[in-house]
Amino acid sequence: MICYGGLPDEFTREKESKIVILPIPYDGTSTWVKGSDLGPTALLEASANMELYDIETDSEVYLHGIYTAPPIVENKSPEEMVKASEKEALKHLESGKFLVTIGGEHSISIGPIKAHAKKFKNLSVLQIDAHTDLRDSYEGSKNNHACVMARAQDLCPIVQVGIRSMDVGEKERLDPKRVFWAHRITQCDKWMDMAIDLLTDNVYLTIDLDGFDPSIMPSTGTPEPGGLQWYPTLSLLKRVVEKKNLVGFDVVELCPNPHEKSSDFLASKLVYKILSYKFAK
Repeated sequence: MICYGGLPDEFTREKESKIVILPIPYDGTSTWVKGSDLGPTALLEASANMELYDIETDSEVYLHGIYTAPPIVENKSPEEMVKASEKEALKHLESGKFLVTIGGEHSISIGPIKAHAKKFKNLSVLQIDAHTDLRDSYEGSKNNHACVMARAQDLCPIVQVGIRSMDVGEKERLDPKRVFWAHRITQCDKWMDMAIDLLTDNVYLTIDLDGFDPSIMPSTGTPEPGGLQWYPTLSLLKRVVEKKNLVGFDVVELCPNPHEKSSDFLASKLVYKILSYKFAK
């Protein structure tokens, strides 16, 4: 099995590691480009090519130990996948681990969000995404990738960043005061503190990689023009970690292209940057 970061064995053991990477290679409900089930492997393979010293935080987060768990391969239905992933996520949380889930399509976030909501009181979810994902049900399932934030909203407050695509029917669930539209956040960064102020003390972060602009993240199932750039996004994430208690996160919707490896590397580097912010704090 591929381990995140290509780390020496002594930093990958489950018992000693503070961090767990949980792959969920599920792609059962995506509706356009298929292949996000290959995303976790591509991310893990790319991570072996990272430098493990983070310049910005002057830290080596891997020294805390990063255990890569066996992937969850339940694919009978989105409901069964959610049930299996919630159970596995809760197991790691109860063991005191900091959990990072990698997908897979966005529906894989539902189980970990449920697990974190059980473990942590006063939780909110910060979503970085091109899409609102607020349909109550889609194609016969409430656990479709298009419903992930509706399921999060059932549990706790949400804040949405980078949104630039939605169905008109989602307006019923949408709270415009808690949405930071992509076309309105390009001129300055004052919105970042406004978004963070809407979050509760404990924050779960879910990142759909199509939240980034296709110019830096082309390998995703539903690329949308006008997305976020690398450094402004890192600035937001660093502020979140500084001002709130980040309790877990996921990175989803990497749809690898064998002829384009920069997206795989961006996804793996993003995971490492967020962990560096969290553990340097």
